[in-house]
Amino acid sequence: VLVESLLVLVVVLAVHAVVWDRFSWCTVALAIQAFYVQFKWDRLLQLGGAVFQFRGAANSGLLPTSMVMPLLGVVMKERCRAAGIVYFERFGIVVASTGMLLALFLSVLAVGITKPVPTNTCIVTGIAGSIIIYTMKHSLTVSEVIEVLEVLLIFVYLSMILLYLLPRCFTPGEALLVLGGVSFVLNQLIKRSLNVIEGRGDPIDFFLLVAVVGVVLLGLFFTVLFIFLDSGTWISSMFFHMMTAVLGLGVIMPWLYRLIQRNPLFWLLQFLFQTQTRLYLLVYWTFLAASACGVVFYQNAKRSSESKKYQASTITRKYFHFIVVATYVPGLIYDRQLLYVAAVLCLAVFIFLEYVRYFRIKPFGQTLRHLLSLFLDERDSGPLILTHIYLLLGMSLPVWLFPRSCAPKGTLPGAGALVPYSGVLAVGVGDTIASVFGSTMGEIKWPGTKKTFEGTMTAIFAQMIAVALILIFDSSVNLNSSYAWILASVSLVSLLEAYTTQIDNLLLPLYLQIMLMA
Repeated sequence: VLVESLLVLVVVLAVHAVVWDRFSWCTVALAIQAFYVQFKWDRLLQLGGAVFQFRGAANSGLLPTSMVMPLLGVVMKERCRAAGIVYFERFGIVVASTGMLLALFLSVLAVGITKPVPTNTCIVTGIAGSIIIYTMKHSLTVSEVIEVLEVLLIFVYLSMILLYLLPRCFTPGEALLVLGGVSFVLNQLIKRSLNVIEGRGDPIDFFLLVAVVGVVLLGLFFTVLFIFLDSGTWISSMFFHMMTAVLGLGVIMPWLYRLIQRNPLFWLLQFLFQTQTRLYLLVYWTFLAASACGVVFYQNAKRSSESKKYQASTITRKYFHFIVVATYVPGLIYDRQLLYVAAVLCLAVFIFLEYVRYFRIKPFGQTLRHLLSLFLDERDSGPLILTHIYLLLGMSLPVWLFPRSCAPKGTLPGAGALVPYSGVLAVGVGDTIASVFGSTMGEIKWPGTKKTFEGTMTAIFAQMIAVALILIFDSSVNLNSSYAWILASVSLVSLLEAYTTQIDNLLLPLYLQIMLMA
């Protein structure tokens, strides 16, 4: 925990050194108080004093996850300020302020339920909170303050509902990151729906917002419904499919129509088949999806009746990382907009299939349970299987969060040109190579972890080779001699992978994106 905290603090100080404004000072104050409060959360988890049931075999992860949204907002603000895009500069400030307020709320919650009251932690939290609130008071407009408070309100209610319904699925830090992100997306969708201006906004951005909110609301609706009904019957399954169609066609489609001012299905079909390159990419991705399904069926066929406890090895699970890299790299090189939309569609399909598995919806629910149980690891201790969704999110978030409006030529200068590749580098290459080489050839273990020195070093080396290959094949990437910063960023994130107990598929790409954007 101490090494993980030190690595996060190094990232915070690196961003602070580059940006050096009032918000970067706030991130330093937030990091110091989150370091103190993290130990209170860990103690609550060990003693069973937390309000909800959180994922075991992991620490609270408050510090690394608390810093993601504030740092993303700060670096986004700085990039858009340099590009002269005032609207997105203000948006970056709102993102940073929202992340800080959500992290403070979780810290105050931990301090409040810790007995006896930790005096020193209360003082540190109070000082950090005062600095952050004073900065927000002098930086945000009234409408922006209201927007930040709206996200906090949504986060509180969403956390109470989902953490109660889904025990042991998240650590406190993962809940902050995932539910905070969903709360922000929901608030953005409500805000934009109430202020629709024809021709303003990119349809693919609206598509992402509606898809995320739509699948979350769908899950909440069926979770409440199946409290009163047995979800495993044919009648309940037929009702599930019928209501999915009704909500999709009767709520989500009209909502998207209002935002993009055209028929969503016609727009999607026209978008997907607009060029010949897109057609080739779609055929190629269909082949890769079939290959991934083939791996699942093949591994299940190996599970004989004598070895019912057989679980897929780490190397077997990394096959999917290789397939995902093969999926994303051509999309990033040839058509990033298509990759953006395809990733949104894939996320919606993944979450929908998880609903089918979780609720045992006929005819595929029980089959999915059987097929996916082979690939479970210690992080899937709750009722949901989320690791494959986290893998998709880790690869997609750098593409979705890339500030296109602040990059007039479609790419950021220097190391920022690699931002869309953050997921490919951190998870697809780094995490995969570290696991494969560490588990097969690693002998020297990092102190206090199961990860090996050899795995981390080969991961750093592999990521630098991947950067060289990206330079060769993607002509839009021009690093302007920022190789030392890239090497430092990759090394920090690889060390974080060795020490963190949080979901690395989600955390590592975001930290690499922050460093590259800074």
